[in-house]
Amino acid sequence: MIGRIAGVILHRAMDHVLIDVRGVGYVVHVSQRTAAALPPVGGACALYTELLVREDLLQLFGFPTLLEKEWHRLLTTVQGVGAKASMAILGTLGAEGVGRAIALGDWSSIKAAPGVGPKLAQRVVMELKDKAPTVMALGGALTVDAAPAADVIEAPAAGA
Repeated sequence: MIGRIAGVILHRAMDHVLIDVRGVGYVVHVSQRTAAALPPVGGACALYTELLVREDLLQLFGFPTLLEKEWHRLLTTVQGVGAKASMAILGTLGAEGVGRAIALGDWSSIKAAPGVGPKLAQRVVMELKDKAPTVMALGGALTVDAAPAADVIEAPAAGA
């Protein structure tokens, strides 16, 4: 499994970035909130990652903190919440907002995420309400930023 990626951003889009790690480019899917917080093309970045493995697909999802990664893992355990819906929820509320909404039973906040309807939002709250306090209590330990290490090297110039 790939747990963390640190490198140089070669390309940015609304829902993913291409990160060069010593000559290998990784497409990492991110929430819009995470994408907006990343440095511009050419900048060094680091993300905690979750690898989704399906029969016909391998996808990396990136998170700025371990707390956000843990919420993604929990959200995808809820029936009807796939990686895309999880990223939409995290992109709308952030890790702390997700925890707060679930702990308070505020399914309307979760429903604000694109592609999440009222029934799915209610299911998320019902299935995760007992887990929210535990994850929120761990929050301090899980908010370690995935900041790039000093050894991240510059990507080679295009055409070099």
